[in-house]
Amino acid sequence: MFAVLKTGGKQYKVSSGDVLRVEKLAADAGDKVQFNEILMVDGTVGTPLVEGAGVQAEVIDQIKGEKLIHFVKRRRKHSSKRTKGHRQKLTLVRITDILSSGADKSGVMAAVGAGSVSTAAVAAAAPKKAAAKKAAPKKAEAKAEVPTEAPAADAAADDLKKLSGVGPALEKKLLAAGVTTFAQIAAWTEEDVAAFDEKLNFKGRIEREGWIEQAKELAKG
Repeated sequence: MFAVLKTGGKQYKVSSGDVLRVEKLAADAGDKVQFNEILMVDGTVGTPLVEGAGVQAEVIDQIKGEKLIHFVKRRRKHSSKRTKGHRQKLTLVRITDILSSGADKSGVMAAVGAGSVSTAAVAAAAPKKAAAKKAAPKKAEAKAEVPTEAPAADAAADDLKKLSGVGPALEKKLLAAGVTTFAQIAAWTEEDVAAFDEKLNFKGRIEREGWIEQAKELAKG
């Protein structure tokens, strides 16, 4: 019996007993996790997912991938070169069971990625979200008094197009990835930058345009 699962933006064809490396999961060695995005189980093809199917696995260890060299050269009046190394964090898992149905009632914790946004970025964005919740009642009152006016914009979201090189298309990508404020970008670590660069195909734009430095200034208001 085999299954095709999706995790970390990649697809894997697996059978019971297989050992594979996936994008880092929020789990410790020895934990049992369950992948719920199953595209295919034997002859059953999902639309896009197979309902009720799951793949269970045991976390063997948290590891790092091969070192990748990132080289940037600007051939302009003020030319510059920069070489940077990166090792992607990965999780080594062993497939223990493939469920064609009943996975939603198994009680095994879901395999959730750990590298999307750092804890520091979430913490930095928290004050603005809290302020937005406090301001909500006032918006409701204003709408009740003047029903003809449009409701105010969400105070938790910043205009990301203020960043150099960010247009409507890139802003849409960032919002879809859960990045809504300058504070989040200002708190990005090197690992966050590498993860977003790869997943959103920015091709080094974050460092090239200096988004983090710009975000720090814009976050100050």
